[in-house]
Amino acid sequence: MEQLIAEVEAYAASVGRTPQAVLRDAIGAGWREWGSWKARKSSPTMTRVDRLREFMAENPPTEDAA
Repeated sequence: MEQLIAEVEAYAASVGRTPQAVLRDAIGAGWREWGSWKARKSSPTMTRVDRLREFMAENPPTEDAA
């Protein structure tokens, strides 16, 4: 889970968005889901992880956002 959190935080920073916004765009997550993952109160299914990683790969940061 630490690896996924690090990936999302790095991606979010590189595109100038919050992790919550990235999750919402990628998988339709609720605004509190990120906090729940970080607090280890819940975790995503592998299907959601796969969709999230696919979204990040298909929407790389642009030079303007970095």
